[in-house]
Amino acid sequence: MRIVAGRHKGLRLTPVGKGDPAAHLRPTTDRIRESLFNILRTRGLPAPDTQVLDLFAGTGALGLEALSRGAAHVTFVEKNRPAQRLIEANIAKAGRAEDTRLIKTDATRPLMADHSFDLVFLDPPYGTDLGEKALSAAAPQIAPGALIVWEDDRAHPAPKGFTPADERRFGTTWITFLEKSADLA
Repeated sequence: MRIVAGRHKGLRLTPVGKGDPAAHLRPTTDRIRESLFNILRTRGLPAPDTQVLDLFAGTGALGLEALSRGAAHVTFVEKNRPAQRLIEANIAKAGRAEDTRLIKTDATRPLMADHSFDLVFLDPPYGTDLGEKALSAAAPQIAPGALIVWEDDRAHPAPKGFTPADERRFGTTWITFLEKSADLA
């Protein structure tokens, strides 16, 4: 697993090893991440002032890729301790401690952030209803018009307060793109 493009292109991230307590993690593959960021680039994201929220952050690969490609700041949310250690190790490898924050809590709990987010990565455990719960909890911190990138094993309809923007399938992985409605601000 590596950073695909940008300032940290080629940086090898700390992998999830066999027998590792974080072995249940399912990091987004380099190929899917590259395709996803190509799609984001067509929308002008991440721009230099982009504030990113990475929910169910896992290894932190999506947020770190966004930083590498120019985002201003990433807030990672992860409750799993082995995954938190992976995120911390990967932030240190990239030398981006000043541009990141790790919130060590359940992604379905309300966030206490001092700014709003323009780009949200949502990668809950497959086969659960945690994605909608996390999106609902984070909604007050998501800027109107922000783009949400929801990775799962199925496509998702837009929950209340969000509008569908696109959806793509990569093998067994679905990425649903949503925009936060202005009237939910």
